[in-house]
Amino acid sequence: MNSESVHNPDRFMADLRQILSQGRKRIGLLIGAGAPASISVNENNQIVEEPWRPLIPDVDGLTTGVIESLDSGSSATIQTLRAEFPNLNNIEDILTQIRKLAQAIGTAEVFGLTGPQYNDLAQEICDLIGSIVNKSLPDPPTPYSHLVAWIAGTQREHPVEIFTPNYDLLIESAFETARVPYFDGFTGSRLPFFDPAAVSSDSLPPRWSLLWKLHGSLGWKIVDDRLVRTGDATATELIYPDHLKYDQATRPPYSAMFERLRRFLTAPDTLLMSTGFSFADSHIEKVLDESLAANAHTAVLAFQFKPLIEEGLARTLALSRPNMSVYARDGAIINGVAGKWQTGAPPNEEWENIRRTFWGHAGDGEPNFLLGDFAKLTRFLALIQAEDIFEAERQSAETSDEQPDAGQTSDD
Repeated sequence: MNSESVHNPDRFMADLRQILSQGRKRIGLLIGAGAPASISVNENNQIVEEPWRPLIPDVDGLTTGVIESLDSGSSATIQTLRAEFPNLNNIEDILTQIRKLAQAIGTAEVFGLTGPQYNDLAQEICDLIGSIVNKSLPDPPTPYSHLVAWIAGTQREHPVEIFTPNYDLLIESAFETARVPYFDGFTGSRLPFFDPAAVSSDSLPPRWSLLWKLHGSLGWKIVDDRLVRTGDATATELIYPDHLKYDQATRPPYSAMFERLRRFLTAPDTLLMSTGFSFADSHIEKVLDESLAANAHTAVLAFQFKPLIEEGLARTLALSRPNMSVYARDGAIINGVAGKWQTGAPPNEEWENIRRTFWGHAGDGEPNFLLGDFAKLTRFLALIQAEDIFEAERQSAETSDEQPDAGQTSDD
């Protein structure tokens, strides 16, 4: 990081608060596996500070959990594959490679398994992934309920669009608990079916949020050659497809949703905020890179949990695309320039309270930028909404006080 460069978080958070409260821009959220991993729960699924046990583990934790749950034979096969293919960094990479082998070898035997046996192993892995990520949302308030409160609380010209590679149903639960409408590409009542044409449409009212599950979801299933949403979280067949090798029956959901991400990013005057996302997913990263290059009027703002030097993938993209910014714990990359955070003098008396929503201590050491933590980011968003409501009520009360009583005339 260039020690001569500094960025003032006060300035950028003031600008962001204004943009988000106006409701004019196209706003999108990219929510990665670090989001539910940031929520600590106890054995009763209650949110706690300690002991730190994630509601749902991140990709590394998911990989460890799946491999440890496999029987010794399946676990040994995965170790053999990882030795043979060094790029199998996580369970999603492993699952993709297993499916490739299942398609390629037929009844031949490779590394001790035939094609059908690799299919069985892939389904076993999907079932284990499903059992690990199939968690209920704790009672509100939660980071997800804060997020939905912010989304629902502002009048907007365009729907908020949420893109996520996560398989869980937490955001759906938060929308439904708050009775906030959303659309996820499916339509129908008994077995809602996927409608690609509706994904490409912009006909829904702005108060409806749009939810796009880029890697599939619990509850998706093929029934009579149609993709349906079953409502049964134990349905795991369509978790994390290989985006290049899935069959014709499952092609529409993933191609349509990735195209929706591309379309969102190439629309005029858009802002995509990412949270809990490591930028390790090559499919999503490629769409971001190409779209940022094609559209100078879109912006990506990546809220990252670690120090800037440790966010290598996000750093690389932000240094090559000036319309992407990275806000990390100790510094930022803004307009292609890396620098440390350095707060300035508060612009007004109220700013110290506002600053505490994004700047402070997260453990030992110097104060740092807090919003790389999904829970703190959603609280920041919810507080923007709460303050906007308070200010509107205050102004309304002042206006009422200035009006004469009903029936009163200026001659009274």
